[in-house]
Amino acid sequence: MNKLLLFLLLTSSLYSEAKIYMGVGAGVYHENFSDVDAVSSSAIASFKLGYGNREAYAVEFSIDYAHNRSKIFSTSAQVTRDGNKYGFNVNLIKSFDWDIYILPFIKVGFGSGFLDIDRELQKNLTYGTFDLVLGTYLPMGKHFDLELGYEMRTTSYEAINTIVKKTSYNSLSNIAYMGINYRF
Repeated sequence: MNKLLLFLLLTSSLYSEAKIYMGVGAGVYHENFSDVDAVSSSAIASFKLGYGNREAYAVEFSIDYAHNRSKIFSTSAQVTRDGNKYGFNVNLIKSFDWDIYILPFIKVGFGSGFLDIDRELQKNLTYGTFDLVLGTYLPMGKHFDLELGYEMRTTSYEAINTIVKKTSYNSLSNIAYMGINYRF
């Protein structure tokens, strides 16, 4: 009975302090590949939905769209670039309230996604990511805040079938972004 009462008290305190929020963001995406001599730069946009307190902890789900401007995976002469990237990410956030106007935070998470390519044996390519973000919230009242961040993302792409062998690619991305969040 004591454990049930403690569980109910913890659950009620969690729901009374935490809030649902949603936001949008845009930034610049720069990707360096470790396996090939290739670099990709593009614009990135995201839509996110989260649950938590901006002064403490939160969990965040986001959908990313990156407008790809490079041709790294496609081999067809008829296309000038690979397809756009679409991804889904899950992040855990720890923010710090130091009684100053800004609220610095750290995000750690993972994700997966896909992009269309034009190769003889493959038409799309999936990938997995690990993310580390350093940033800050700039509160603009009770319900809105600006979010400024710098993200380092490691990406492991699905192996590409080159008929002779399968080749895997890995990359490190640097993303600088800005967004706005609305907290319910």
